[in-house]
Amino acid sequence: MGVPVDFTNVSTDGVESSPHADALAGLRANEARYFSTKYGHTFEVSPATDEAATLAWVERILEEDRGIKFAARPLQISINDVDGIHWVHVFYESGLALNVLWTIADGGKRAVGFKLCEGMDVPEELAAFKFARQKSKLAGTIRGSFFVIKGDYPY
Repeated sequence: MGVPVDFTNVSTDGVESSPHADALAGLRANEARYFSTKYGHTFEVSPATDEAATLAWVERILEEDRGIKFAARPLQISINDVDGIHWVHVFYESGLALNVLWTIADGGKRAVGFKLCEGMDVPEELAAFKFARQKSKLAGTIRGSFFVIKGDYPY
């Protein structure tokens, strides 16, 4: 069972080992606020070690679709099913937050998004991507990028 993320009182619980703990907690809270505002949904996180099958699914998509394998340690995972979309968020110790958007209906949107915490360098694995900047009251400046998933990876 996951722990709800409070976007009013931001906490570093679960991500305190990150050198960017405050920014990563803000990024996580930013995602929680988005899900609350857009879907009326409570965003919960679990330790990545508790969600091995989900992490394996995300890693398979990254590896098979783009040849990406992160060196950073995953700390937490959030699994959300809203409006026919399966969302998985992975928060890494490096300060990277990744999300997989998987529309359940055939022919729907399927993509992987990357968000970098304020203050972190672009990971070597993502050097080929261009990042746009976004301001957040909770997370400072977020740099984001994405790719459309081409393969089929049922979960």
